[in-house]
Amino acid sequence: MSSTVWRNWSRIESVTPARVAYPSSPDEVVQAIAAARADGLRVKPIGAGHSFTGIAVAPGVQLDLRNLQGVLAVDEQRHRVKLAAGTHLYRLPELLKPHGLALQNMGDIDAQTIAGATSTGTHGTGHAFGGLATQIVALTLATADGRVLEISENSNPELLDAARLGLGALGVLLDITVQCVPAFQLQAIEKPEPLAEVLAQWEQRALGADHFEFYWFPHTQTALTKTNTRLPMDAPRKPLGGFQRWMDDDFMSNTVFNWVCHVGKAAPALTPPINRLAQRLTNNREFTDVSTSVFTTKREVRFREMEYALPREEVPDVLRALDRLITQNGWRISFPVEVRVAAPDDIWLSTAHGRESGYVAIHRFFKEDPHTYFRLAEQIFRAHGGRPHWGKMHYQDASTLAPTYPRFGDFLAVRDKLDPERVFANDYLDRVLGA
Repeated sequence: MSSTVWRNWSRIESVTPARVAYPSSPDEVVQAIAAARADGLRVKPIGAGHSFTGIAVAPGVQLDLRNLQGVLAVDEQRHRVKLAAGTHLYRLPELLKPHGLALQNMGDIDAQTIAGATSTGTHGTGHAFGGLATQIVALTLATADGRVLEISENSNPELLDAARLGLGALGVLLDITVQCVPAFQLQAIEKPEPLAEVLAQWEQRALGADHFEFYWFPHTQTALTKTNTRLPMDAPRKPLGGFQRWMDDDFMSNTVFNWVCHVGKAAPALTPPINRLAQRLTNNREFTDVSTSVFTTKREVRFREMEYALPREEVPDVLRALDRLITQNGWRISFPVEVRVAAPDDIWLSTAHGRESGYVAIHRFFKEDPHTYFRLAEQIFRAHGGRPHWGKMHYQDASTLAPTYPRFGDFLAVRDKLDPERVFANDYLDRVLGA
């Protein structure tokens, strides 16, 4: 029996599991599922706990996959790599480097496990690139009835677009085979620009670079833009100096920003001038480095997050509506709004399913109540055809989500087939998929 309380990274979800299992092999995962069923308990695997929702909350048996890590196989000719499900994204540079490979795209946080990131719809930015789950070409699933099910283009292919982004509702991922690309560099240009101009040119900016995104600090009229261009590994490398990287990405973005958030909570009236100062102090910088050193950044200040995928053309109107919402309510929001873009895909529960997508993410410091801000912002997102990120806060349920996903019913049918007794369910999945 376990008396240890599990908490997610944002400290918004917690649970004391009936017991915790630490399987070291696929057979041990199957055994743990069988033992849970015998005791009438539900099963949930956990990764790094970086989801902001209760998707990984396990009141019954918590499967900690920390012992299922590393590279299991490499297809050098096709650039495919099989990874154990508990492998953390931050380990991929060292694991893929000997093979001269990289993920074709990444998000800006690499703390998650590969299974957790793909199961919740983690994505980066880039109009020609889908989320991490689109890079999956095969996977192995431990099912409720004790099977080890291989799913790929050649084996159970009808299940692939359900299982690649399965919310943990179909079984326990044991391994994932990822379509990688030859390692590459990114030329990064980061600079402040007038928000109005960026919004007016949104489509051109989103389509005009390999990877484009921007941050907007509420109470300012400045967008902090990031434009990344893909380059071969033999292109000249111009990384940030050690001191500059420490100053920008460690000291300013974490130490100073943590202080700013605490000051903003204690004295909300100071937030607008602090935000205006922050955007003026943001460095113009240009550098070229290996892709993982550009895609990912260190995030030590805890926060809560809501993110919605929108039809790409809706992004400017949504940003303007958020600005009006914050102003009209007199809120003091210290955390920036993040805006990204992604290609359409065919994955059934992908937030980019079937459409060119823009993403708008809002945040609050973890010591501040996010709910009023998030609920009213969600009304804006939904009015513009938004779909919530499965691993970030939202207030929807199956009745409102189903109409936004053309293959929602098909996913539920696969769930009924693979887990009819809801061994892998929890309160969050009961809410968003139905009990």
